[in-house]
Amino acid sequence: MTEPRKTPLYDLHVELGGKMVDFAGWMMPVNYPMGIVGEHNQVRTKAGLFDVSHMGQVELRGEDVAAKLETLAPSAFTTLPEGKARYTFFTNPQGGIMDDLIVSNAGDHLFVVVNASMRDQDIGHMRTLDIEVTELDRGLIAIQGPAAEAIVGAVAPAAADLTFMQTTVADIFGVECRISRLGYTGEDGYEISIPRESTIEVTRKFLEHSDLEPAGLGARDSLRLEAGLCLYGNDIDNETSPVEANLTWAMQKRRREEGGFPGAERIQRELAEGVSRKLVGIRPDGRAPARRGVEVADQGGNVIGKITSGGFGPTVGGPVSMGYVATEFAAPDTKVNLLIRGKEMPATIIKLPFVQQNYKR
Repeated sequence: MTEPRKTPLYDLHVELGGKMVDFAGWMMPVNYPMGIVGEHNQVRTKAGLFDVSHMGQVELRGEDVAAKLETLAPSAFTTLPEGKARYTFFTNPQGGIMDDLIVSNAGDHLFVVVNASMRDQDIGHMRTLDIEVTELDRGLIAIQGPAAEAIVGAVAPAAADLTFMQTTVADIFGVECRISRLGYTGEDGYEISIPRESTIEVTRKFLEHSDLEPAGLGARDSLRLEAGLCLYGNDIDNETSPVEANLTWAMQKRRREEGGFPGAERIQRELAEGVSRKLVGIRPDGRAPARRGVEVADQGGNVIGKITSGGFGPTVGGPVSMGYVATEFAAPDTKVNLLIRGKEMPATIIKLPFVQQNYKR
């Protein structure tokens, strides 16, 4: 059994009292002494700092690199303006989602960030193209929350000029970093790619700000769940199509029409004819959270779907879940039952997200 890997911030997490666990083969903090709910509320009201260095950071270079990447994903990269980032996903020949990722046009190359659990698969997948694929050994932090612009903009004025899904290179505390205005919490914020050797120093300096506290995987999960954002391996996977997962918006019109990506036949058919199941928000009545794997039934007791993510939503003030149900039950306000330990627990279908997303458009 291989030892979990450590990010450049491992020693700092331990120093700050982070509760460390093995996550996707990396030692990562679940939470700090403030606790998951405290960190969650910190991000919603001020700002939290997450270590996301376990994600894969990759540079793609070569002739027609954007067009070649379009053969693996149903999004438009040849028309992606310089300095813009795009959410996308790799599809398999069956039209399922292999992983979701962010692709940025960095001028003379594409900068790609992939999920930690899928980084080896994704990098190998991109290496099937006739392009230069370089995995970067850099730190990556996310500063998320309504105070993020003030915190990052104070040291890198260019950050304040960015809008959602824009990216640039700027000097931060004397270190050249890539700043992208995006994140995984539903709040305004940034992901900052930092040379490995400077990651702790830059992070320490940011944490001197009175409105910024470190936050771990626990708060990251509750924040993204309230914001209705999919987690790969839970809400989207190799079986799930982008149409079922309500991700049609990430496939630009040209790409939906022309195809030319793996699984295009299924995806185009579903766009034309509809799908038999859909991803929805589910709000259990009462206080007990309904977690992944719980079955969803109609009022007659027939199983119509399953929960893929669930937990307590601190901002909502109660349990929140996401999952797939048969399309005829997917309308908001539909009453359903959750089958928890042999009991039927009432719940309601909710239009996602549970908490309004606060991106700077």
